Amino acid sequence: MTRFAPALLLAAALLLPAGAATNSPALTLAQQLNNAFVEVAESVSASVVVIRVAQKPGTAELIDDDNPLWELLPPELRRQYEEERKKRRKEAEEDAKRPRKREFNGKGSGVIVRGDGYILTNFHVVEEAEEIQVRLRDGRRFTATLQGKDPQSDLAVLKINATNLPAARLGNSDAVRVGEFAVAIGAPFEFDYSVTFGHISAKGRSHVVPSSGLYSQGASMDQDFLQTDASINPGNSGGPLVNLQGEVIGINTLIRGLRTGIGFAVPVNLAKEVSETLIRDGKFPRSWLGIGIRGLRENDDEPEEKIDGADDGVLVTDIRADGPARNSDLKPRDVITAVDGRRVVTAAQLRNEVRRKRPGTPVTLDIIRQAKPLKIKVHPEDWPESKPAKDKNE
Repeated sequence: MTRFAPALLLAAALLLPAGAATNSPALTLAQQLNNAFVEVAESVSASVVVIRVAQKPGTAELIDDDNPLWELLPPELRRQYEEERKKRRKEAEEDAKRPRKREFNGKGSGVIVRGDGYILTNFHVVEEAEEIQVRLRDGRRFTATLQGKDPQSDLAVLKINATNLPAARLGNSDAVRVGEFAVAIGAPFEFDYSVTFGHISAKGRSHVVPSSGLYSQGASMDQDFLQTDASINPGNSGGPLVNLQGEVIGINTLIRGLRTGIGFAVPVNLAKEVSETLIRDGKFPRSWLGIGIRGLRENDDEPEEKIDGADDGVLVTDIRADGPARNSDLKPRDVITAVDGRRVVTAAQLRNEVRRKRPGTPVTLDIIRQAKPLKIKVHPEDWPESKPAKDKNE
């Protein structure tokens, strides 16, 4: 079914003679599809929350120009943010001279993942929060605490003091197919519980947040996004992207300009892995090797690397002097083709495989060096709290 099929079916049904409409297969199909969207909106909205954030003094800027998301904003939205930031800075200077009144100036969405009060959202929604308030679909309001955060995946878990909440059903993002329907629910532009629909436009988008220059934070992020043309706008961040079965398949996170039909969501399988660990441990431990990496065939903007004996794989561009790989036999210009026997051809795949390993547990890398296949062991370590990105780091 094409993306215009629902509209065409509804239009065709409207043109049918009144007496024939009740027996029309087209109208019946259109009504069934219409009911499917209505049922998804009704069932999932109960698990969606609206999040309001009072940010710490001096950080009350929804997105600043050091944030990797800044470059993705359309010019008109950037201008609005610039004007708002100037206003807030002036207000901050005035507030410093008198007792400060807490202002809730950030907003986003979230999804209930456990009935005992755990809520999944984006990290950038609650970053630098001084206080977080959550409003449920039934109107109840709670002050939330930050259970844990994982900036690399842009995910965070909040906790509210409530029980018997309607937890969302989490699906399987690996089973998502390009072209299938997708429904986004959230609070864009202060319009709470807005529902939009579209399709899954692509899977595995890995060059969404810039990975070089001023915005090099993207080099250390998990970038394996679902792309959708369901309308997503500021305020949708942290809300669910769901299928027609009412299962969450992604957490809406980014847009590529307003009204472009290009939005991105963190796949729910990654979100489940991160959120379950944050709920259990309060943090998400990550392993890293301390190497600069680049997929041989994944960036058309860079000249294609010619490595003898390697048709694809992940090129090691440098070895960090403070990273775990410095004590291994790994060298720049090596091409990594597998991690513990699991094939990797992109930087994102390599990061994902290493992330799954416990820090300190050795991993075996299959590499190609000067046309010769080799196996090298490396002992990953805990990801440093503040590690500047350089190239595409792993």
